[in-house]
Amino acid sequence: MAPTRSSRAAFALLGGVQVTLIFTLAAVAVPLPGIGVEFGVRREELILLSAAYGLTFAGLLLFGGRLADRYGGQRTLTAGLLVFGLASAAAPLAPGYGTLLAARLAQGVGAALIAPAAMAVLRTVFPSPAAYGGAMATWGGLSVLGATAGNLLSGVISALLSWRWAFAVPLAVTVAALVLAPRVLPAATGSRSGTGGPEHPARRPRLDLPGALLATAGLASASYGLVLTDAWSWTSGRVLAPLVAGVVLLAMFVGVERRAPDPLLPPRFLLDRRRALGLAATALTAAGTATVFVLFSLHLQDERGWSALRTSAAFVPFAVALLASGRVAGRLIGRYGAPVVTGAGLAVGAVGLVLLALLGMNGTVPYAYGLLPGFVLLATGVAASFAGAAVLATDRVPAERTGLAGGVHNTAMETGPTVVFALVLGVGGDTASLAVTAALFGTAALALRLA
Repeated sequence: MAPTRSSRAAFALLGGVQVTLIFTLAAVAVPLPGIGVEFGVRREELILLSAAYGLTFAGLLLFGGRLADRYGGQRTLTAGLLVFGLASAAAPLAPGYGTLLAARLAQGVGAALIAPAAMAVLRTVFPSPAAYGGAMATWGGLSVLGATAGNLLSGVISALLSWRWAFAVPLAVTVAALVLAPRVLPAATGSRSGTGGPEHPARRPRLDLPGALLATAGLASASYGLVLTDAWSWTSGRVLAPLVAGVVLLAMFVGVERRAPDPLLPPRFLLDRRRALGLAATALTAAGTATVFVLFSLHLQDERGWSALRTSAAFVPFAVALLASGRVAGRLIGRYGAPVVTGAGLAVGAVGLVLLALLGMNGTVPYAYGLLPGFVLLATGVAASFAGAAVLATDRVPAERTGLAGGVHNTAMETGPTVVFALVLGVGGDTASLAVTAALFGTAALALRLA
């Protein structure tokens, strides 16, 4: 059945919010040096500021998914929008580093409620499996679109105005979503599908607070340790302390989940083969995209002497190719299946990464020959991979666990870049990092082909 006008409006609203969540993640990437100069902070403090939003976002996603399943998608979505909006209003008014850091952490808390709740509401907008699968194929590409927009607009805004104006985007989208949601989204029914009020208390999933605390602390601590590898060696106490603490906490989380009557993350949930492949592809594709954005943002400004505005403009073809490929990804999934499209996307992305490794980092090769082909191929591949992976990760999920599926999917998307980026940077220079990432893409594509 073709989407109705109301379902398209609901998807546009939820999709715009999802794009904004990832836009906010990348909003301070390009202007970060200018923020450091304004507030007079050290490199390690800038690293924490850059990672703060992602730390609370990734750490609380599983709990946000459980809240959406327990209290309904719309209630959780509204609560998340209020937290996110207030934090987005506070960030540009920050008089100093501490206030801005607190605002970024609070933005991540709101985002962790919004992301899984939006996917839960999406399930009610497209109740049939076929319609929901088609919606998820488009949904999968929204995050990389948000990341691309964040890199593009943050450089433009910081060059023409100030980094503070970058927060006007999430604030405006949040206000619009709060105003339009009651008119556009389906009315709450009180069912378990994530549309509104809680079901009968005897049937509502428990919150599993011990599991939530361990998962949040473990993911945040381990992620912070990995982020610090950008400035210190793996053997440094600054890196090892949070990294080991995170691993211990996550091991405790696994133990608690095995004994919990209603675990935050049921162990069997990840045993589904298609779901596991989809989550792995999501994490890897997000990691590859983030690696390219970070490495080339630095390369173009530090090595080639480009301005922030010109650096942002360099990613415009990436955004165009991403949009064009995303429009056809859903139709390809309907014809060939999600595993095939995901694997093909990873393979094409691997070729783009190889070209960027061989030519893109060579400052003597012009942009049109060195970076443009790699950017276009990578964008084409990640659009297909994200679309197919989103379908795989949410396929055959019961309605009462849609919030959980959204939390797990977004957790893979947020933690993947941190883990993979830290690992590939350890192999050597930028060219070697791109080559290793390309090899990981190719290996994942082969695994999907053989699955």
